[in-house]
Amino acid sequence: MYADIILPLALPKRTYTYSVPESVAALIQPGVRVEVQFGRSKRYSGLVERVHHQAPDYEVKPILSVLDEVTVVTPQQFRLWDWMADYYCCTLGEVMSAALPGHLKLTSETRLVFNDQYGDNFSDLDDEEYLIAEGLHIQQEIVVEDARKILNKKTVFPVIQRLLNKGVLFIREELQEKFKPRKVTALRLAEPYRSQPEQLRQVMSDLSGKERQLEILMAYLTLEKRQPIVLKQEVLQKADVTKASLNTVIKKGILEKYAREVSRLGGYEDELVEADTLSAQQERAVQELKAQDKKVTLLHGVTGSGKTRVYVEMMREVIRNGGQVLYLLPEIGLTTQIIHRLQKVFGNEISVYHSRINTQERVEVWKSAAAGKSVILAARSGLFLPFKQLDLVIVDEEHDPSFKQYDPAPRYHARDTAIFLASLYGAKTLLGTATPSLENWHNVETGKFGLVEMPERFGGLQLPEVQTIDLREQLKHRQMQSIFSKPLLDQLQIALDNGEQAILFQNRRGYAPMLECEVCGWNAMCRHCDVSLTYHKHTHRLRCHYCGYVQEPAKVCPACGSGKITFKGFGTEKIEDELKLFLPNAKIGRMDLDTAGTKSNLSALLNDFEEKRLDILVGTQMVTKGLDFDNVGLVGVLGADALTKFPDFRSGERAFHLLTQVAGRAGRKNKRGLVLIQAFDPGHPVIKEVLAHDFPSFMQREMQERMTFKYPPFYRLIHLELRHKEPKIVNEAASFYAKTLRAKLGDRVLGPVIPNIARIRNYFGQNIMLKLEKSAPVISGAKSLIRQTTEIMLGKPGWSQVQVAVDVDPV
Repeated sequence: MYADIILPLALPKRTYTYSVPESVAALIQPGVRVEVQFGRSKRYSGLVERVHHQAPDYEVKPILSVLDEVTVVTPQQFRLWDWMADYYCCTLGEVMSAALPGHLKLTSETRLVFNDQYGDNFSDLDDEEYLIAEGLHIQQEIVVEDARKILNKKTVFPVIQRLLNKGVLFIREELQEKFKPRKVTALRLAEPYRSQPEQLRQVMSDLSGKERQLEILMAYLTLEKRQPIVLKQEVLQKADVTKASLNTVIKKGILEKYAREVSRLGGYEDELVEADTLSAQQERAVQELKAQDKKVTLLHGVTGSGKTRVYVEMMREVIRNGGQVLYLLPEIGLTTQIIHRLQKVFGNEISVYHSRINTQERVEVWKSAAAGKSVILAARSGLFLPFKQLDLVIVDEEHDPSFKQYDPAPRYHARDTAIFLASLYGAKTLLGTATPSLENWHNVETGKFGLVEMPERFGGLQLPEVQTIDLREQLKHRQMQSIFSKPLLDQLQIALDNGEQAILFQNRRGYAPMLECEVCGWNAMCRHCDVSLTYHKHTHRLRCHYCGYVQEPAKVCPACGSGKITFKGFGTEKIEDELKLFLPNAKIGRMDLDTAGTKSNLSALLNDFEEKRLDILVGTQMVTKGLDFDNVGLVGVLGADALTKFPDFRSGERAFHLLTQVAGRAGRKNKRGLVLIQAFDPGHPVIKEVLAHDFPSFMQREMQERMTFKYPPFYRLIHLELRHKEPKIVNEAASFYAKTLRAKLGDRVLGPVIPNIARIRNYFGQNIMLKLEKSAPVISGAKSLIRQTTEIMLGKPGWSQVQVAVDVDPV
């Protein structure tokens, strides 16, 4: 008896065959994990794909142990993995490594870390588990080899797996990603007033002469009747008092503060609410979606049209029929509002799955998906869950480039993979966006996808008014104030005077992207990458955004000795800094990777803006996603030219998406918003189309250009990047690679060329691009040729260390 095993490694062979010992034969079935030896001494947890009786033509090793009593991977998951490996031109082992959560991947190198929250009571553990747990408790961290020495046996994976399942230990890599739930400061009545109402009435009588303190207590009691958690900030706002007055009430022992965890991943404790009544447009959209005979439908609704409410209605019907829903979001950390909105309606029917939740939570979501959990809200990794009866897949903001995985392989697009996943289960796919990708709009026009449109904003609100500010004219008439035009500063002041909030968008973080000498032109470059270092004023450091290299800024030019060194350009940090000079009374927040890199920081920032503790929010493209605030009257775009002039065939599409999405944050509830776009080229076609909210003209012009120059959606692209630490070696290897491809594919092969950034992390690059007509035999042949060429090239002397990254359908 033999079993074909998938290993979580980038190996050329699809599977490797092992013999099945009689002692474990009854446990072996497709989808369970087994411990196997690969190479001389390395051990891995592999997956059984097939059990058979055909002996291979090489000497086989035996399976060492079985790690699961039940299957952890379903037949549909195996089919999805096969499709991904073939479509995205990677190995099955690379797909397996991306698909399985860390607790299901054990190797000889795995580092085990003790979970302090488990405590030191090991009475529920068996003898072997006890020995490893005790060793971990003493040393805090060990490797698998240490566990083997403790037990004096080689086969330890089953013991480690049991300890993982019991929460005794973590895998080190996952511990670093551990999700920390958001904490808020809440208030409650102190004892004895909490349990003795008559004492509370006496206190209210005693406070009759102290108006502010009595208002605080009355505000608290009013809020307590409506909601289970009363936040400190809510009491301050309702009572309209200072923190000092509240602190007096706390010092008197009437109210007390406590930290309350508000984890969006735990059980939902608030009362469920009925979803808002559908508008006529939403009702029509729901009926059209239900009537669609196409398996994939594009829901094209303008920003603020109420697409989420339509999703809720579609999800309800699936849940009523006992099915499951996978709701994909581009970046889970930026969508706390959507999560909260859905939890209000569905409560504990929803589970959230992404890379920031810890091992135990991932295990629970994995199991709940297999058991038939109704709704899974996830980032792209949610595609790999073992669904029981998947009936609907929703891809929200389908145009977003965050759905694309860049490194490592598989370099898959979650939207396209979701469509294939849905087809495996016979489920429907709903793609929602205000700015459809060109590929999917083409699919609609050719009849491949269905289309439902929502052209009006919810409540009959008008789309925001968009105006441009010509920076050339501003400079000519000397009206610029640092990086701000006079109209933008004037409108910011008007918004503040009206009690409104504003969002400023610049898609570059840091203070300044370049430190340059005015005399000789020297600029500070990264030691490991061919890019200039970005200055961060907060830390007073120059930082590389590619490899993380940091150095102090030079005071004099190292090339010519001049002291005339200046910062060029501007990022979000400089915008925030300069705004404080021009609008000293405004409360300003910044949302970028530096300030909102963790979920807790991001949630705090969003809460501050939502509760109007901030007047202006400055941010990168983070501010374009998942935000819905009812008091934003003005949106300003400061660096529009950088979006439209980027050297990439998709730059026009990206610019239209970003500008339309950020404009959609303005005037979403009460009145029409205003959007101001600062640009040196306000006459650029994309900016004109954003101004007029003219999606049809934009789409028609872009489609014509794509067809003329042979780009998607009319042609398919495969991008190849070769990397090596020696430029001579990578240049020779890339020339050979392109020549080999060109012999079969002809002028479909472009390159090799040096990429825009020639060196990253000390690796030099060469790029090759394949432009292929949409013909299945041509595309399949090209992928086979890429695999063969890679194997031949890596087998040549001196080229074995060249890295080849294959990106099918790059975005």
